[in-house]
Amino acid sequence: MFKKILIANRGEIALRVIRTAREMGVKTVVVYSTADEKSLPVLLADESVCVGPPASNASYLNIPNILSAALMTGAEAIHPGYGFMAENPDFAEMCREHGIVFIGPTPESMRALGSKAGGRDIAAQSSVPVVPGTGVLEDVAAALLAAKQIGYPVLLKASAGGGGRGQKVVRTQEELKAAFGQAQEEARLYFGDPAIIMEKFLEEFRHVEVQVMGDGQGHVIHIGERDCSIQRRNQKLIEEAPSTLPDTLRQEILSAGVRLAQHVNYAGAGTLEFIVDRDGNYYFMEMNTRIQVEHCVSEEISGLDFVKLQLQIAAGEGLHLRQEDVKLRGHAIECRINAEDPDKDFRPAAGKMDDVHFAGGPGVRVDSHAYSGYVIPPHYDSLIGKLIVHHDSREEAIRRMKRALEETVIQGPKTTIPLYIKIMDNPFYKRGAVMTNFLKTRMEM
Repeated sequence: MFKKILIANRGEIALRVIRTAREMGVKTVVVYSTADEKSLPVLLADESVCVGPPASNASYLNIPNILSAALMTGAEAIHPGYGFMAENPDFAEMCREHGIVFIGPTPESMRALGSKAGGRDIAAQSSVPVVPGTGVLEDVAAALLAAKQIGYPVLLKASAGGGGRGQKVVRTQEELKAAFGQAQEEARLYFGDPAIIMEKFLEEFRHVEVQVMGDGQGHVIHIGERDCSIQRRNQKLIEEAPSTLPDTLRQEILSAGVRLAQHVNYAGAGTLEFIVDRDGNYYFMEMNTRIQVEHCVSEEISGLDFVKLQLQIAAGEGLHLRQEDVKLRGHAIECRINAEDPDKDFRPAAGKMDDVHFAGGPGVRVDSHAYSGYVIPPHYDSLIGKLIVHHDSREEAIRRMKRALEETVIQGPKTTIPLYIKIMDNPFYKRGAVMTNFLKTRMEM
């Protein structure tokens, strides 16, 4: 096992990795920007190194500074968390060139799966269904021809994208002519790659994802699936495990996820994202080659520590779990607590948190880097914490989540907590009738 690792991230995921590493006897180094100088990860890590000013491209995306911090402190490996450098194959390759272990899949796997176009090709080779669509589109003429063949509405997507960014729904030929160039420019700005693909747009569907772990030698297991259908602007708000899909369909999707990951000899933690339409047809969307924000609900129903498994696999200790060793029990729900105002189109609400009291009690978990007096910087994602509950049944988990939300107090910025309390009372949510358009069609906002 490693003696010391560097965490190339911030916020709750940096703190999450610190906690597991400490329990394993592994020293931690956390990098930080000047905006995060007083953050909890910086206060709790064994060592911390400032890598730049608040802007992400000058700090958390500054590869030379991050690698220098690792070499200077003697870190043997780098955990990238999620976001920032987590799915950057060039960074993973540079780690390897400098004799530093990247805690995640190989650069080769990341390149193969990192683009949506590449993921579609691998899915087809693995006999996993994909939404009708295209590879990378060269120009608007190719896009118009493809849309005519697929049928409107269609979805333009950044091939290198993630987190719901870089997507445009197009319903007519005229819209497509106007939107194609805009989509390319947004893809270039968000991801440094203007490549665009097209898929048939489904008006209503569930977003279901499969959690896998692999040893890089072809041994891959799944740790159940999650439903992540409740979203705003294509970004997740509430996740739960397991889903409420019929068992036969669940097993098909789980098998498809494992099959695809095996195809690339996947190493470490990964998530395969699927959409499921009203008729029970499922389609592969993409694979996230990292740990997810919502990994906590899968940990709660499995009793496994995913960060520990990541470290063991990266350290060459292998994956000793077999599929039959994974025992899933009960139901878990996670609410992402964002500093946003749901009444004003989820406008970010940075600023000082005057007072913070998180819920506790049986079956309640909080992953957060926030504390009373903490100032939320305006430079990064609005996530300030995750409230996770676990109980024997979905019904009981919903009641527990409502209790925990009502017990949580955050004075200062607006948060998404009031919205979640409403959702827990919503009759459609209670019976599992959730689609990605839930907020628009099933809630009075």
